[in-house]
Amino acid sequence: MQYPVNTSAQLRAVLRGLRQNRGLSQTQAGTLIGVSQKRVARIEAKPGVTSFDQIAKLVATLGGRLLLEQDEAASPEVPSRNLGNSRKTSAAKTRAGKNRDTW
Repeated sequence: MQYPVNTSAQLRAVLRGLRQNRGLSQTQAGTLIGVSQKRVARIEAKPGVTSFDQIAKLVATLGGRLLLEQDEAASPEVPSRNLGNSRKTSAAKTRAGKNRDTW
């Protein structure tokens, strides 16, 4: 089954649902990924401030996988940068004129 996730609130619900569907408590899930029950509770409560590695590990342990898809219709155009016209900032200009021994 696929669970599209666009917000941390949606991820919170999916993580909790995956764990509950496996019949695991937070303590059991924590044991499987090597963290405490309290840490699993925090991951589920605030996935937006959790490292990607911990979320990926928890999802994999719960039998899921992470998949990123590019929505071609929603992808914004990226403005091209003029790489040939690089100008130094005033701070860089100032540093460039100084003797390196004074840095």
